[in-house]
Amino acid sequence: MVDGFISAGHRVIGCGRSDAEVKRLRSRHPSPNDFYVVDVASDDEVKSWASLVLTACGTPDLVLNNAALINRNAPLWDIGAEEFSRVVDVNIKGVANVIRHFVPSMVRERRGVVVNFSSGWGRSADAEVGPYCATKWAVEGMTKSLARELPEGMAAVALNPGVINTDMLRSCFGRSASTYPTPEQWAQRAVPFLLRLGAAENGESATVPG
Repeated sequence: MVDGFISAGHRVIGCGRSDAEVKRLRSRHPSPNDFYVVDVASDDEVKSWASLVLTACGTPDLVLNNAALINRNAPLWDIGAEEFSRVVDVNIKGVANVIRHFVPSMVRERRGVVVNFSSGWGRSADAEVGPYCATKWAVEGMTKSLARELPEGMAAVALNPGVINTDMLRSCFGRSASTYPTPEQWAQRAVPFLLRLGAAENGESATVPG
């Protein structure tokens, strides 16, 4: 997505937990783009990062909450409390943390779109991914509630990105994950779709076209 947004003429500010990946992005996409090591599950880290970004770059036009973890394939009763909490902390609390520290600036200016990444498993369910399904259903509900709170001119959208051949998918699909689009192939469809979202889509449960 970063490549696609920058190619379309947009400035991208992002974060991730991998120091190596953040350094790679900084090298590939220098200023005015920038990338930071942030764990979105930590409200303190997100607060510090948001303060820095808002001061240096101003209010964002588009916020993408796409960080997520998935549990290992197992029945719900075999998922330990610690593993369950890790999934909840990133997939639900991480979304809320970003909203808490970026959206007030957007509300003051009465503009901008917040896209919270859901999943096909946020609108359906399957065996052995109960914690993940629970968090993505939560993202759907939280997004629809947020949409009712935003002023006219803004939008909150829950996005099902579709099925993508990522490390996460391979962890639960195994070799069959290779039959799905790569992130690069997916981004060619997703970036234009995301850039078209606006106030008219507030409260929608959207899906990236296949």
